[in-house]
Amino acid sequence: MLNQLVINVTLQETRVALIENGVIAELYFERARDRGILGSIFKGKVVRVLPGMQAAFVDIGLERAAFLYVSDVYEDFEEFEPFPGKIEVIKAGGSIEDVGETGYSPNNTVPPSQIQDLLREGQDLLVQISKEPLGSKGARVTTHITLPGRYLVFMPTVDHVGISRRIHNEAERHRLKEIVSNIKVPGTGFIVRTASEGASEDDLKNDMEFLLKLWDDIQRKKEQAPVPSVIHHELNLALWAVRDLFTAQVEKLIIDCPGEYEKVMEFIDTFMPQRRHLVELYQEDEPIFHYLGIKTDEALKRRIWLKSGGYIIIEQMEALTAIDVNTGRYVGKRSLEETILQTNLEAVKEIVYQLRLRNIGGIIIIDFIDMEKERHREKVFNALKETLKADKAKTNILKISSLGLVEMTRERNRESIGRTLSEPCPYCEGRGFLKSKTTLCYEIFQEIRREAPRMKSERIFVNVHPDIADLLYDEECEGIEELEKKYSKRIIIRARNDYHQEQFEVTG
Repeated sequence: MLNQLVINVTLQETRVALIENGVIAELYFERARDRGILGSIFKGKVVRVLPGMQAAFVDIGLERAAFLYVSDVYEDFEEFEPFPGKIEVIKAGGSIEDVGETGYSPNNTVPPSQIQDLLREGQDLLVQISKEPLGSKGARVTTHITLPGRYLVFMPTVDHVGISRRIHNEAERHRLKEIVSNIKVPGTGFIVRTASEGASEDDLKNDMEFLLKLWDDIQRKKEQAPVPSVIHHELNLALWAVRDLFTAQVEKLIIDCPGEYEKVMEFIDTFMPQRRHLVELYQEDEPIFHYLGIKTDEALKRRIWLKSGGYIIIEQMEALTAIDVNTGRYVGKRSLEETILQTNLEAVKEIVYQLRLRNIGGIIIIDFIDMEKERHREKVFNALKETLKADKAKTNILKISSLGLVEMTRERNRESIGRTLSEPCPYCEGRGFLKSKTTLCYEIFQEIRREAPRMKSERIFVNVHPDIADLLYDEECEGIEELEKKYSKRIIIRARNDYHQEQFEVTG
């Protein structure tokens, strides 16, 4: 089946779906009222320097101040010697292009500097969003500006040429590095992106000239702009998807908005004219996602069933996601150990798929079904490592523990799909469960025991949700009768339709 990139644009939001082999591999949403800021550049002011945390807070005009680590503060690197290391370039859209070349690394300068020596409160600063605000946390920013193009990433603060690790052909790596090294301006840095594989010298030169002009424009705006203010907006979701997701593996791009279609075609004519014929404007009345059978609700389910009958449960918290693997209805054919192995192996593929689909990042704990044999644990671990290679986001994975747990991290820059499409339940206040009706009845009895001795009236009124009232009149009526005898007061249960199930009131 065709690999397709589907873009749905309405007045309220933009939705992007990357379909691989007929299955939704990645989903992205951008609401018009809160457009993403990842990759955008701001002129801000340092409002607080924290030596104890080696970080600073920067006011960039958002609701919460941005967080800047000392390792993300640009210095003059010319005084330091280059050293073996790797440069990680944050691409627009959040993924990191791991270059793995020798050169200067903003995150590992020697000697280390102290935040109080680099910044002062009230200082103006040009910063770029490296992580969008997540939950209760403000944005994370860096002064190491990177400007991604179609083929190259421009790094004004680093004199370096690097090649994406995803380009495996050594001859092609050498060709690309030689071209960029020869045409780049001395003192500037560039990363050759994966999309550059097979690109001509003219393609790379045009991209480089565009990025250099963009940087000059940013520098001019910085001088005149007030503090705080936005200096440069990253591409909107539709154009970002065309630049970063419309790769050689994608055989068709479909977009349903004529206005955005024109912008996309202009972008493609500039950066990839050879792919123009693969773009299609969808003009049917039926919504494009519905027409193509793209269901976004799949990214919100807590329990995901496996084909064998097993299932996984995904519990997402602010800084950690727990994934539990269960055999469910799967009983296997040979032995218990074989059943467990097959369930875990099937779960590996589904887990990696769900991580990509939901854009889950941060710390992830996977609780595989416990395996007694070491070779089975090794097989599941290797399968997980291999499957994660298809994921563009950077991951770090530790060996399966004796308890069957895998600890891993996945790069997180944007909010997950779950946080974008949902909000905490006001009924259960985000807990995901309610107190049982029996528990509530017993809490009511305890409240009566506390209040009854102080009440002068001969009647006690208990206002409760109708379901709790039914239980008090029926199964728990003995408890009511006992309290009436003990305190010589009549207890009157009143059902209130406007009450939360956990809400009750005991009055005289």
